Amino acid sequence: MIAVVVKERPNDVTGLLRAWSDGNQAAFEELTPIVHEELRRLAGRYMSGERAGHTFRPTDLVSEAYLRLAGGAQPKLTDRVHFFAVAATTMRRILVDHARERSAGKRGGGEQAITFDDGLFAGERPHELVALHEALQALAAFDERAARAVELHYFGGLSHDELAAALDVSVRTVARDLRAAQAWLRKHLQGSA
Repeated sequence: MIAVVVKERPNDVTGLLRAWSDGNQAAFEELTPIVHEELRRLAGRYMSGERAGHTFRPTDLVSEAYLRLAGGAQPKLTDRVHFFAVAATTMRRILVDHARERSAGKRGGGEQAITFDDGLFAGERPHELVALHEALQALAAFDERAARAVELHYFGGLSHDELAAALDVSVRTVARDLRAAQAWLRKHLQGSA
């Protein structure tokens, strides 16, 4: 699991995020150096399981995430935890897009079911990352909150307490959602194998 912990100037981060969400591009420029190192650690964690010779390095992944975050419409961010969850999701989507390109034309026979573990990000299995992404999209159509909990927990590194706050539910509800989502995803992935 990827842990997101920022100890430097959390109040500055929240204020800058809110200003950026309100359209202040200068706030994003000021925010960047404050959160860069944590984003780089997060990207390093994602990249640690990728294949040797991958075209992305952690710095490249952070740069691409910055471009996507800064280039689009400013998301309405509530606090630093929300920002890092959005950044983690953006990085995951970048890697999914890359995996899709890499496995284009190679999909089909021989796929196997996958589980939620750190081995998920192994670069020799890009089709599994794509399959998980598609399964998460299907889960979101069925249960949006559970899909969001999975995404924020396994890809964003949020703890159960942080998830409860972000989703405005109890910690017990978070645990229940994660268990149900894991079972649903496992069944979905096994059915598509």
